[in-house]
Amino acid sequence: MNVLSTGYALARGEDAACDDAWLVRERSGVTVAAVADGVGAAREGGAAARRAVEMLADYCLSRPRNWSPRRALAEFVAQINRHLHTESLARHGQPELACTLSAVLIEEGRLYGCNVGDSPVFRWHRGAIARLSEAHVVAAPEMAHVLTRAIGLAPDIEPHFFETDLAAGDVVLLCTDGVANVLPPERLAELLARQATARSLVGRAREATEDEPELRDDACAVVLEVGADDDATDPTRRPLDVLRTLRAGDTVDGYRLVRALAGNARVWLADTPAISASPRVVLKFPNPDAGDTETVREAFLREVRTALRLASPDLVRAWVPEGPALRCYAMEFINAPTLRSVLLSGRLGVEEARELARFLLRTGQFLLTHDLAHGDIKPENILVLREAGSVSFRLLDLGSAAELFSVTSRAGTPSYLAPERFRGGALSERTEIFAIAVTLYEALAGAYPYGEIERFQTPRFDRTPRRLARLNPAVPPWLDYVVLRALDPDPERRYQLFSEMAYDLANPTRVAPHHRKDASLLERNPLRFYKGLSAALFLTVLVLLYLLLRR
Repeated sequence: MNVLSTGYALARGEDAACDDAWLVRERSGVTVAAVADGVGAAREGGAAARRAVEMLADYCLSRPRNWSPRRALAEFVAQINRHLHTESLARHGQPELACTLSAVLIEEGRLYGCNVGDSPVFRWHRGAIARLSEAHVVAAPEMAHVLTRAIGLAPDIEPHFFETDLAAGDVVLLCTDGVANVLPPERLAELLARQATARSLVGRAREATEDEPELRDDACAVVLEVGADDDATDPTRRPLDVLRTLRAGDTVDGYRLVRALAGNARVWLADTPAISASPRVVLKFPNPDAGDTETVREAFLREVRTALRLASPDLVRAWVPEGPALRCYAMEFINAPTLRSVLLSGRLGVEEARELARFLLRTGQFLLTHDLAHGDIKPENILVLREAGSVSFRLLDLGSAAELFSVTSRAGTPSYLAPERFRGGALSERTEIFAIAVTLYEALAGAYPYGEIERFQTPRFDRTPRRLARLNPAVPPWLDYVVLRALDPDPERRYQLFSEMAYDLANPTRVAPHHRKDASLLERNPLRFYKGLSAALFLTVLVLLYLLLRR
């Protein structure tokens, strides 16, 4: 059974450590997932949570072949409990390594699970959500936060066990009370119906406590999306056949190669020779190294899965041609120029640039709901569609798309990378906002805000980009400030969220002036600067006049 997983945990505060832990592992068709929540009163609750999920996953994937999943879960949970309890007594003299633990094992279309504590497990099936776990808490409402069972509290433990059949399209959710206490089951069902990822659920839980910070807690979730039983329906399960040599006129999976695109020997324009009126398509092939290098092969398969999963009118549609092997994946061909080609002929108008910004922010927000960031926003990856006096855009190339906070390399194009990416920083909304701003600046000014940056160069961002209004008088001051804020080299002074920048674009009269924190008074407030200068000159004249009269 094909299981697609996402997991995410977030501490209650920026400077606090997270005592929630999660882990998902898969081997030979068996998926094991677990979440744990360190008991707040325990000195080492977070350490217990992390060790519990790691130990359970290791044990379950190496269980004796004659053990059933139910027996494996029972034996391993008991062993983890004894280990943490004994160690805690030896080190502290009392239970200080204590946590909740919820775990599931998916094998041959069936889910087996158990839980100790109050971290719930849900199954979403055809729009309805059901809780599979049991809450081990005091029955009285005012004591519902007090656990009656937890890993490590006593030498023996009695988990709650559950199991159920799974069907394609089902979703299994494991989470801690930092999610379940603020998002009721009906809200969770609504979000899971929209294919919410673990990060999205944790984010929604955090948003729900914005006005009630006293309810905020560490939050953790694991989302398991169940695919079809038949591996043949998942094209990425087919054997990968790497075609090392590609030539115009070759036929691959029913498509005839016409020409390589954008100087990339692995991306080809193709058509269907048997149907003269068929639309052309774009075929993307794996790097030749994918045949020998596992990391390159996995990167291509991940790219294919991402392209197939993401359905949005702002992205090109993708599919995999039929065949016994996976040789490439196909994308719709849109006969439109890239933004790079358009900019070679001139700049975008202000309203077109504003629409471009809205498009990029909207697309970034869509990818965010799937825990992804594009990672390489630039004019070459944007198609410009002009029709009947209107303009729209499409985003290309999900090859650099990666999970948020998971990329610490310089993947992407240097001139569009945020300063923190050159220091090993990861992908985030803020780094994507910086790339969007560089693209907007280039579209409006015909230049890079910090100059063109070469690969492997370590650039400096200590100079302020020239104001857009000086390079393009059509740019209004409010739009200038929006772009300057998004370009700020200090990520804390940049827009933090796509929605923040989108709000300013939609409300020009509310846009506040933005200057770098090290900007001079002349740059920050010219009127105040010249008033001060006039006052100083006036005082100087008075002093000189006084000295002259005394002579």
